[in-house]
Order: sequence, then C-alpha cells, then structure tokens
Amino acid sequence: MSSSQNNDEIKTKLNLETSRIRWHELQTYYARGQVVRVGKNLDLLEVASELTADNRVRFEQWLGADDVGDVSPDLARAWYDRNAELWAVVIAPWVLVQDRSDPSVH
Repeated sequence: MSSSQNNDEIKTKLNLETSRIRWHELQTYYARGQVVRVGKNLDLLEVASELTADNRVRFEQWLGADDVGDVSPDLARAWYDRNAELWAVVIAPWVLVQDRSDPSVH
C-alpha cells in the first residue's frame, strides 16, 4: 500500500470523527492544555493526519508560521463569550479545533 493511499484512508477515517462542538464543551480539555488551534488556511484533516503520522517537520513549519498552536487566553475568552461553534477532531490526547466563522481570528 502506498503512503498516499494510507494517508487517504486516515483522512477518510478522521473525516468520520470530525464534528462541530461548542467552546463551552471544550473547557476541561482547554484547562488541561490539550486543545490545539488550527488556522483557517489549513485543512483540519490534513493537520490531524500529519499529527497521527507524527510528522514533526511539518508541525514545526506550521508552528513557526503560527498556523497551528495553543489557544491564547484572549482567543479562548472570545470563543467563550460567543460560545463559538468550532470544527474539532480528537487525536488523543489532543483536540484539534478550527474556527471557520470569524475571518479576523486565525
């Protein structure tokens, strides 16, 4: 099996596990430092599949570009205030989240 086929299979599986969730429901995970912000310019499933594959080089690039990272206290507060609906996928122990509603927030 080629790595492309394997990656496609992983993405298909992750797509079935991706859902919308309100920020209030993620508070426990945020408090534990387990929530990872994924910028809008990235494909949430691509990021999740790279995390599954433990692709450190790719993650370091995204981290360096601030495309992936921690949820800042200011962003967490903004999401809390509006109880933002986010796209999320769990790659234990991490919860990857992406806000597709507000263009001013990455």
